[in-house]
Amino acid sequence: MKRNLLSIIILALLIVNIVLTTIMMMNVSKASAKTGELVAAIANSLNLELSSGAEAGAVKEEVAMEDTSVYKIPDQMTIPLMPGEDGKSHFCLVSVALSMNTKHDDYETYGASIADKVDLIKQCVLDVIKGYTFEEAQANTDMMREDILKSIQKMYGSDFIYQVSFSDILFQ
Repeated sequence: MKRNLLSIIILALLIVNIVLTTIMMMNVSKASAKTGELVAAIANSLNLELSSGAEAGAVKEEVAMEDTSVYKIPDQMTIPLMPGEDGKSHFCLVSVALSMNTKHDDYETYGASIADKVDLIKQCVLDVIKGYTFEEAQANTDMMREDILKSIQKMYGSDFIYQVSFSDILFQ
């Protein structure tokens, strides 16, 4: 009789254990689902923020290679940099090339006469690069290219020039 009573108690405890485990799994899965929703909401917020930057023109459109014309500014430019932490004078020696979209509406207007505006383009490059210190220029060549591109696009009032490249860049 004791053995049967003990079996019944074990069976009852086993059933209670299964019920409590089921309740716990339901609660954990609900909390896990809420955490997943929170992570998804945060990801969506970040994604929306990035897409709002794209609407402001921060994302470049892809231009096919056959639609690209490259104009290399003929001379290397020697540009003095702002004095850095060491207080010494530093220079940047750079060769610049501009990539233009030949399918853009403004290419016909400005693209053919870009050689006539080379001095204005050099001035844009000079104005941007001379605003960097030696340390900043070495660490942020991508940012320098973006700033030069923005300056040139602002000068033309168009984005038919979509990329600025440095074929040679040396710092001293």
